[in-house]
Amino acid sequence: MNLYLRFLIVLISSFFKPRISDILKGCSLRLHVLPNDLDTNGHMNNGRYLTLMDLGRLDLVLRTGLLKLMIKKRSVPVLASVKVRYRIPLHVFEPFDIETRVLCWDKKWIYMEQRFIVGKGRKKGAVAAIALLKGGFYDRRHKTTVPTQELLEAIGITVQSPEFPSYILDWQRAEESLKALTAS
Repeated sequence: MNLYLRFLIVLISSFFKPRISDILKGCSLRLHVLPNDLDTNGHMNNGRYLTLMDLGRLDLVLRTGLLKLMIKKRSVPVLASVKVRYRIPLHVFEPFDIETRVLCWDKKWIYMEQRFIVGKGRKKGAVAAIALLKGGFYDRRHKTTVPTQELLEAIGITVQSPEFPSYILDWQRAEESLKALTAS
C-alpha cells in the first residue's frame, strides 16, 4: 500500500515543483525508509531500491512533460537493463534522496543514473547506492520502442547525446554477452 501512497505523493507534488528542462542535470526526490522497506537484516531491502527507483524516474517523466507523449502514443516506460551497486545500508525512518539523471542516449535507448544519497547523520551526502539503467518507452499501439529522438523533441531537447562514459560502454559489452547467453 505504501507504494501507491508514495506514487500519489510524487504525482501530486510534481504539479508544485519546477519543470525540468535539463535532463542531464536531472531531479532529486526526498523519501524515508519505511518499516515495510526493510529486510531481515534490518535495513532497506535490495529489491526495494529498484522499486523506489521507479518513483525517481516517474518524477523525471512528470516534470519534463513526457507524460503527454506517453498518453498520445499509448506508450509505457520500460527498462531493458539495470546495474546496481550497494554501498551503505539505509535504516528505518532514515531520509534519503533519489537523484535521477540522463547520462546519454542512442536511437533506441536512454542511459540513466540513479543515486541514493544519505539524508542525515554523519554520512549525510554519501552515496548509499548507485544504479545505471537502460530504458525507453514502448509504443503499445505499434509494438515498438519510441525512437529516442522523438522523445527528446517532444520535451524540447534538440542537443546531441553527450559522449558515452567508458563505464557505460563497458556495461554495453557485458550486456551483449548476456544477450548472447539468453538468445535461443
